[in-house]
Amino acid sequence: MKHISFLIKPASSLCNMRCRYCFYADVSAHREVKSHGVMQSQTMRALIDRALGLGEDAEVTFAFQGGEPTLAGLEFFRDFTRYVSDHRINQTIHYALQTNGYLVDKEWAEFFHENNFLVGVSLDGYRDLHNWLRPDAAQEGTYDRVMHAIELLRAAQVDFNVLTVLTAQLAKHPQKVYKFYRQHKLDYVQLIPCLPGFDDEEGDEFSLTPEAFASFYKAFFRLWTEDFRRGHYMSVTLFDNVIPLFRGYPPQQCGMLGRCAPQFVVESNGDVYPCDFYVLDQYRCGNVQTDSLEDMATCGAVKTFLAEPRRDCSQCATCPFERICHKNCKRLNVAYYRQDYCGYRDFLEYAAPAMQQIARSL
Repeated sequence: MKHISFLIKPASSLCNMRCRYCFYADVSAHREVKSHGVMQSQTMRALIDRALGLGEDAEVTFAFQGGEPTLAGLEFFRDFTRYVSDHRINQTIHYALQTNGYLVDKEWAEFFHENNFLVGVSLDGYRDLHNWLRPDAAQEGTYDRVMHAIELLRAAQVDFNVLTVLTAQLAKHPQKVYKFYRQHKLDYVQLIPCLPGFDDEEGDEFSLTPEAFASFYKAFFRLWTEDFRRGHYMSVTLFDNVIPLFRGYPPQQCGMLGRCAPQFVVESNGDVYPCDFYVLDQYRCGNVQTDSLEDMATCGAVKTFLAEPRRDCSQCATCPFERICHKNCKRLNVAYYRQDYCGYRDFLEYAAPAMQQIARSL
């Protein structure tokens, strides 16, 4: 079976919130065209035709992200799923969407349920911190709206997880955020490191340092392990990917073994890029309306992207975990290590005994 996934930005970099650390605002600011607006129907159909053209045995994932994808409007998504349904033959189709939750109402929730969407909701922990980090365009807090969206998803029986950006501020409070997740029964959690901008090698007040990464995850893992041993399992992306590595299972997350796999990241005008972190003019692979998937996957921009080296770290030469890291994701690793210190190694040296024990039970 052929497996392929598309990360689609149906509203480009448009957003109805003004998060203080937004990585895609930084990415789009480095392009000649910052936003391509909402995806037009002919672009949508060309994308779907390319995907379904892989054959009857294809397994296709359409994942939507932004900016804020719901700004494309509910009718856009109804048209998308309807077109897929009308033109698919025997292909297996999966849908996913990452949202800030601001526009999610009962109608959106019912649509997600009817079409089996996996929904990621951006939530930066407890009320005060979330409201400060993730205000709306009027600089008002958004915590209550997001929590209401989560309740609507639950009521509609939508599969969802929570995505939290691990900022320098949140990293100081691992116990508080873990307690928050447990209190609100949030058992599927992604924590992604807050990254500095492309032009800011020294970082900013929000970006995660390797020391903060190690400190946060040591405390968070201790709490997670205590619950795991009591029979309560919280799905945490980092742990779900790293623990099976101790048994030789490959990770699900791209870049975790120190090599990139080209993706199909589709901007709203149909332009395709190899990675969500690198939706930049120099990495443009082609356009779904004019270029084949094969040509885009093998173009010069992809070859250049895959050949780019990772940053050096002196710790790698003696690291017992080098075989399950290989300098990790080339964009995320700025939060994991510097030349002279590796927070990833620091954390794994603390967590490895417990992780190995858990891995043996898989």
